[in-house]
Formats: sequence, C-alpha cells, structure tokens
Amino acid sequence: MRMMFLSYPADARQSVSAVLEEWDALDWSVQDSADDYMDVRVVLPETDGQSLVDALQSRLTPYEGWRLVIVPVEACIGPKTKDIVDEAKDDEPEKKADPVIALREEIYQDVAEGTKIDSVFLVLTLLSAIVAALGMNGDSVAVVVGAMVIAPLLGPLLAFSFASAIGDVELMVKATRTAITGLALGFLTAFLIGFVIPVNLTSPELLDRTHVGLDSVVLALASGGAAALSVSRGLSTTLVGVMVAVALLPPSVAVAVYLGAGEIGLSLRAAVLLATNIICVNIASLLVFAIRGVRPRTWLEKRSAKRSRQINFAVWGVLLAALIGLILLVMG
Repeated sequence: MRMMFLSYPADARQSVSAVLEEWDALDWSVQDSADDYMDVRVVLPETDGQSLVDALQSRLTPYEGWRLVIVPVEACIGPKTKDIVDEAKDDEPEKKADPVIALREEIYQDVAEGTKIDSVFLVLTLLSAIVAALGMNGDSVAVVVGAMVIAPLLGPLLAFSFASAIGDVELMVKATRTAITGLALGFLTAFLIGFVIPVNLTSPELLDRTHVGLDSVVLALASGGAAALSVSRGLSTTLVGVMVAVALLPPSVAVAVYLGAGEIGLSLRAAVLLATNIICVNIASLLVFAIRGVRPRTWLEKRSAKRSRQINFAVWGVLLAALIGLILLVMG
C-alpha cells in the first residue's frame, strides 16, 4: 500500500477532482495550502495505482509548480480503506494477469540509483574483483560467494533493460557507461592480480568458468528474469543481485586472471561465457519488463519504447543465437 501526496495550483482543482472521483472507492482528502495551492492525500490502490498516477500527470501537465510524492505505507485503518481492501480481494479471482505492483516512477528511481558512478560503486567493484580473483585462484567457494555479495553488478544491467523497455535513451547511455566502467575496473584489477601472483591453473573455480554450455544460458536467463521480476514488484533485489553476480562476476574475473597469466585460450573461453551471460541477463530482464506491462505514459513515448524494445530484442537475440551456435559447435 502507498500514500500519495499531491500539491498543485488551485486552478487545477477541477481537473484533479474529476480524476479522483472516477475511483469511487479511493480514500482521499483535499485541503487548502498556502499561496493558492491545494494538497491532496491519496491511499493508492494496489491494482491500478499506475493508471491513477498517469491520469493525474496527464491532467496536470498544462500547469506549473505541481509535485507528486509517493511513499510506502505499513498500515492504513479506516472504514473506507477496509472497503478498498475488500474490493481488491473480491476482484482478485477475475484478474487475468498479475499486475505491475511497483509504479513505473518507483522502478525508475530504484534502477537509476544503479547508474551512479560514485566512490561506493568504485570501491565495491574494486574489492569484489580482488576477493573474487583471490578466491577463485585459491579454489575457495566461500570467498567467491562473498565477492558476489558485494559486487554492484545488478544496478547498471537492470537500468539498461528498464531503459530499453520505456525507450529512455539517456538512462540507457548512463547504464552503459556505468557497466563499462565497472567491468573495466574489475577487469584491470583481476588482470594485475593474475599478472603478479602465480595462477593456479588447476583450480576448479577458475576452470569451471571456461566451460560453456546450455546450462549457462539457462542460469543467466533465470538470473535476469528473477532480478527484473523482483524490481517490478517492488521487492528487495539483494538476493537476486547475488544471483546475477554469479553469472557475471566469476567469468569476468576469470577472463582477466587468465589473460594476466598469459593463458589466452582459457581467457577466450571464459570471455565466451561472460558474453553469453551478459546477453541472457539483458534478454530475460527486458522480456520480464515487457510482460509485466512496464510502459511510458504518453502515446509518443510508447511508440518510441516499442521501437527500442524491438531493436534490443533483435540485437540481443542475434548475438545469443550466434553464441549458442558457437557453444554447440564447440560441444560437438
């Protein structure tokens, strides 16, 4: 459940009231504010909250100085609120699809945080690469798992998929820049470790990242799908972040460590696994966002988003088909 606080000019009173009155069971109240402004508090419904937010934004577009803030609510008690909950339960069997619970704006705020290149992102990337390289070289599963816990790899990948789903080129560029920066820093760190210390070429943790199979494709698809599903439902992405790191961190570190040790062949095999996982995570997360109905608000933005999704699906699909063909060729 969420509470929406809306502040808008008094001139927009009729427009806002007309929208709110369309939701009969909606729990909302209006009060006058200073400087000819109105304040509205609305308990958002779980099922069609996005429709209400979009409708309000459309009506308020001609006006200036309005602001909409949405915050989570632990509990809301009252006769009208009880009616809203009861109606939602009564309508539940009739639903044909599971709606997007998290609002588009909430998802945007969540994934946009993952595109920031700050000291925390850089330090975590550096530390995760060091821990993963040493853990894999020493064949320590526990150490490698610890590296995956602190690796900030989920943010930029989810941001890129979400940006593709809504056609936000600016967010897509930011996510790409952050992902490249993180991969480059982690790669350089692991390369130096592989160059300086003796590499254990018999370590199962390293050798496992040189074997590419269809199970790798399934793992990466499951990781990307789980991550996108979690963020689209407003759930914690901590655990699925580790799952995504399983698909990305070890192979990327293996590529750099092997390259630093001069093992070009093993490095290339790990690079194929890394490329496969990156492609699959993006395809799965983009597909989940599309199925969950994550769309822009306006018609023009929706058309742009549709084109963006088509282009991304086509590019990632061709790359995945090529890699699968390469994997089958190698396995054969």
